[in-house]
Amino acid sequence: MTKSLFTTLRRAGEASLAWLAYGLFRALPVDAASAFGGWLASVVGPRLPVSRRAHRNLELALPERSAGEIYGLVRGMWANLGRVTAEYAHLDKFRCYEPNGRVEVVGIEHLDAVRDSETGALFFSAHLGNWEILTLGATQRGLALVQIYRAANNAAVNRLMARARRPVGGALHPKGHRGAREATAALGRGEHVAMLVDQKLGEGISVPFFGRPAMTARALATLALRHHCPVLPARVERLRGATFRLTIYPPMTIPDSGDRKADALAFMVSVNAVVEGWVRERPEQWLWLHRRWPE
Repeated sequence: MTKSLFTTLRRAGEASLAWLAYGLFRALPVDAASAFGGWLASVVGPRLPVSRRAHRNLELALPERSAGEIYGLVRGMWANLGRVTAEYAHLDKFRCYEPNGRVEVVGIEHLDAVRDSETGALFFSAHLGNWEILTLGATQRGLALVQIYRAANNAAVNRLMARARRPVGGALHPKGHRGAREATAALGRGEHVAMLVDQKLGEGISVPFFGRPAMTARALATLALRHHCPVLPARVERLRGATFRLTIYPPMTIPDSGDRKADALAFMVSVNAVVEGWVRERPEQWLWLHRRWPE
């Protein structure tokens, strides 16, 4: 069997499993789907080889934790990821501003100020809780939003993700040169851009994260410095089951020394510090599977 044929068959199998899981989760009520996805992932995930990376990352980032605590955090991470996967089938059920609903929103006034201004703004978050809640919170409040994301390697899975995200709204563009162009154009139109800033990159700038250098995308700082637009942190926390708290923080202070390179570095140091604080508070809800630090 040739390598290309094997890759084709593997991706076809991945896509079939993804569509099957989506259909199963869609057939279940929201809470049942989320609970089943979390249980299944917490049982299977820790046994997968990739889970060793999560253990290693936790040992590097939180050396004060015992082996038993780290195992519990890894299992909790898988449970959260399984819930997120199941919840993709029910994104149309989440109403961020419904009284006694599934999402508590803190900092609505910051969203409204951005929406009512004529200037575009940047939002950043991380793979915490269910990160799609950030986009829902923005679009359901009437913000024109562009989201920069990492496309799945499997085109069929990527199409499924796009279908699942339709209720979220907003434009979706893959990271890279195209995403950068679309983000620049959106800010020029007075629209808003959201991005997750916690993934490892092969390029970027080296910025401390949990006390260790981590290659970090500079796109957020580059856009902020170029467009002089506000940058708002946005955090999603899973409270219990399929219920969440979305917190929109006030705009951050952006360095303006005139040295664009130094300002970008200083700003991303601040951004990583914000994300690190979030992760330290709820480490079981962060995606520890990224190769975030050099081996």
